[in-house]
Amino acid sequence: MRFKDKNCVSETVEAILDIQDAEDDKCPSSCFNNLLIPTGPPNGDTIPFILYDKNGKPFKAFGNIGCPANCFETFFFRVESVDDSCATLQLLSMNDVQKPCDPCEVRRLCQSNIFIEVDLNCFCAIQCVSPSLLTP
Repeated sequence: MRFKDKNCVSETVEAILDIQDAEDDKCPSSCFNNLLIPTGPPNGDTIPFILYDKNGKPFKAFGNIGCPANCFETFFFRVESVDDSCATLQLLSMNDVQKPCDPCEVRRLCQSNIFIEVDLNCFCAIQCVSPSLLTP
């Protein structure tokens, strides 16, 4: 696949959104079903991913800022929408780790009600992770 109009991160995030939206059709013969089935309902419509900056470091975001007992940081996101290179991402919290140093420490993810807007042109790499990490 060649990326002529946008950077490869932006194109990949748009492709992930298309796959997640295809699940909304609930068509049993969809070629995308196998990608999302490992999580089962209600999170069967999520492909989690990590974004990397130009230095190769995972991008982190914070949820529930101002509420110390529930504040969390995460490397993991779900795309909600994309408009040009601007994306709305949902933060996926890490059930088993409060302040991660390494994404490999994570064993479970869950959807939060926290969203951020990002410019996809600011990232140099993207890595999809297994949807099976999401808690049903």
